[in-house]
Amino acid sequence: MTRVQQRPVFYVSDGTGITAETLGNSVLTQFEGAFSKTRRPFIETVDKAKAVVAEIRFQSQRGLEPVVFVTIMSRDIRAIFDDCPGIVLDLVEASLDTLERRLGQEASRSLGKAHGIADSDVYRNRMAAVEFALEHDDGQSIKALGLADVILVGPSRVGKTPTGMYLAINYGVRAANYPLLDEDLGAQRLPESLRPLTHKLFGLVSSPRHLHHIRQERRPDSPYASLEQCTFELKAATTLFHAAGIGFIDTTTKSIEEIATIILAALKLHTSSDRGGESL
Repeated sequence: MTRVQQRPVFYVSDGTGITAETLGNSVLTQFEGAFSKTRRPFIETVDKAKAVVAEIRFQSQRGLEPVVFVTIMSRDIRAIFDDCPGIVLDLVEASLDTLERRLGQEASRSLGKAHGIADSDVYRNRMAAVEFALEHDDGQSIKALGLADVILVGPSRVGKTPTGMYLAINYGVRAANYPLLDEDLGAQRLPESLRPLTHKLFGLVSSPRHLHHIRQERRPDSPYASLEQCTFELKAATTLFHAAGIGFIDTTTKSIEEIATIILAALKLHTSSDRGGESL
């Protein structure tokens, strides 16, 4: 079996890199191909920038031309990437230049302003949401489920954990996730701890073959990964969601950004951005 070559993708930022990664991923969803993604945050010195360029140059010599998404405020540090091999896409500079011309003033280009302030309410809300998502991942804690903004439910490996973490990191949403097991699906009943919280539940499913492929990578040729088991779980979950009046989506062909947007709209969730403040 021929292994598909992955194109290197770098997200380079003078902050957390979440903005670069989020915008970059949105762009990449429009293109076919396999990508190997690397985030390089807190590149706030020339030396750090040169080190990243050296890393990108090394990757460029091994195969496909890298794609580099950059969000850096300092012109001196940004200039280091002018000699960077690959396809360099600056997600900030063009916007700043346009606004400087139209507003008749020069941008401050201060570090941190585009990526959040450590003592802001928004930052604290998002970090609390991340802690909540970690504590309530995969049904490992039910003590504070009632405090969740959303509880993601579905069979194993349909994307509940990454979706919950994305909602927490980017939107400050307290997202728990809870797996539906064979006994739940066979009995067509929600787990007891979820029954009073149906208004907070949102289901995730995928296609049987997609789930089979993902599970095969984790537990090859196991009953858990069999196409028959995947088909049963997904069909039973869909039937249960319909019966319980729980909204759900098929994640097979959707990016994590699309999944999160659908969930926010479906449950009318308020995010940290809605309450004011700046993005991480």
